[in-house]
Amino acid sequence: MTGSAPSWTIAPQPVGSPESAALLRAFLVDVADRWYLLHRGSRTTPEEVERHLAEMPSDDLAPPHGVFLVGRHGGAPAGCVGLRRLDGRTAELTRMFVRASLRGTGGAAALVGAAEAVAREWGARRVVLETRRDLREARALYARHGFTEIAPYKTGDEYAEVWLGKELD
Repeated sequence: MTGSAPSWTIAPQPVGSPESAALLRAFLVDVADRWYLLHRGSRTTPEEVERHLAEMPSDDLAPPHGVFLVGRHGGAPAGCVGLRRLDGRTAELTRMFVRASLRGTGGAAALVGAAEAVAREWGARRVVLETRRDLREARALYARHGFTEIAPYKTGDEYAEVWLGKELD
């Protein structure tokens, strides 16, 4: 007897919904803890997480200039990605996250693919993103999906160290 593994489904969800907020918090804790452990030798505190959430609002990931996609694995919210319009030709991928227990199950690829599909629907010709050097797994994911290093397209984010872009067909 063979069983089937739960699959991923991706759909837009209001960025302010409880499920979206929980995924955004998990995303922030994941990337902030990695940075704090690398640079400070400790994890983030709940107060630091709240401060970072306030400093990095995601409310622009809503129509008409953005979208927030939630990935579900076996029906449960398990990952997310945001997309915002930078101009008529360019969309920015942001807030890419898959719960640690589900990494390696195809969710990240599904989320990137869904974000690229939305960008194409908007008429974008390219997708860009910024990330950090220590997020090696994320950089490898983006490379597998055709993203390459580009010149910085914006400034002001102290955590951005690498800028990537991909031309859409």
